[in-house]
Formats: sequence, C-alpha cells, structure tokens
Amino acid sequence: MERLQKVMSNCGVASRRASEQMIADGRVRVNGVIVREQGVKVDPDKDIILVDGKRLERQAKHYYLFNKPKGVVTTCNDERGRQTVMDYFKKEKDRIYAVGRLDQNTEGLLLMTNDGELANILMHPSKMVDKTYEVKVKGRIADSVLQHLADGVELSDGMTAPADVYYLDFDGRTGLTTVEITIHEGRNRQVRRMFEYFGFQVHNLRRVQYAFLTLSGVKRGSYRSLTDEEVAELYKYK
Repeated sequence: MERLQKVMSNCGVASRRASEQMIADGRVRVNGVIVREQGVKVDPDKDIILVDGKRLERQAKHYYLFNKPKGVVTTCNDERGRQTVMDYFKKEKDRIYAVGRLDQNTEGLLLMTNDGELANILMHPSKMVDKTYEVKVKGRIADSVLQHLADGVELSDGMTAPADVYYLDFDGRTGLTTVEITIHEGRNRQVRRMFEYFGFQVHNLRRVQYAFLTLSGVKRGSYRSLTDEEVAELYKYK
C-alpha cells in the first residue's frame, strides 16, 4: 500500500505537491469515491484510481542524463516564453521532469525522469549526493580563498558544508581561473554565491558530475538514457 499522492507522482500525473492539490480539489476518485483526504493509502495494482475521469495507469520509468545548455530554464513551462529543458524532450511521450534544478545561466549535467521515488531520494538533503562543478571566474584566486571555500562560507542562509575544491588552471589570455568544486548541498545558486562572497564574478558555471555520473559522450543539448545498472546504483542512496 502506498500514499495516493505518491502513486500519482510515480505514474507521472504531477509532482507530489501538485497531486496533493488535485486530491484536495476533488479531482481524484478511488474505486468510485471522491477522495479529498491527504495520506490515503491505495494499492495501485488493485484499486481503480481516476484523475479527472481518466484511469491512472502505471507508466514505464524513464531515466535520462541531459547536458543542459546555458540560457535554458529548468522548468516544464515558462510564462515568460523562455526556452525550457522540456523543449529538448518533445519526442518523449511520457511526462518527465528534472531532478533538482540548474539555474538559467548554469549548464551541464541534469537528470530527467518520471520516477518520483528516485527523484525524492536523490534530492533529500540527508542523502548528501555529490555534485561537481567546473567554475570559471575573472582573476586569480589565492590559495587561502580556495581553502576558505573548502572549509565553508557563511552565506545569508547559513554556513556551507565542507567542499572539495581544486585549482585547475589560469588562462592568461582571458584572465579566467578555472576551479573544480564538489558540494552535496542543494541551495539556490549556492556555488555562485560562494564565489561572489569573495568578490569573484562567475564567468561560466558547468555541472560536470552528479554522484558517479559524468557528461562523457553527451554533447551540449543532447541526452542519453541511463543503464539499468546506473539506475540501480542511484537507488543505493535510499
């Protein structure tokens, strides 16, 4: 038995929160009875669940590794008409969504799926999933600043957790320093804010790894399906 909103999310109807609102609005019936109470448990293999009069069916699970370009927003729809990640998945028939977010000007590795359970596992702060970014900033960075970034930075929403920080390169022609940083938190614009704390302007920010997954073989704006072995490995965070 599973909670109704979780079943709806896992079947690709909507996010868990949006599913809760649909239940509250009286749009869901279980075995012919309108259900408005949150947390009702159902058996998706036996119970007849109707959402807006349409029977809920289990969807095949899809898992994609997407190399998001800069300038693309991580949302299903954008009221301002900006390009979204879903513009790259138009040929996929089932509803999918991003695991977490990358801001509009951050590019790189983004997981896309319709598996609500796995998405919730990976996004939960307690799972401490590593996320590695390649950061290019204007100017040279002192070793003391790199150490401070690694130890933690006091941001407006609290001290950041320890991070792995590595100096990669300085380009004398462009004046850009490249740094690799691995964090496991998921605060809004965290990496940018960490560098801005020291007065550095982030010229380019790219996520190059998520857990054990990398961008190897996936060009900007392209995606690939995860293997069964990769999905099983991600579920080990449960």
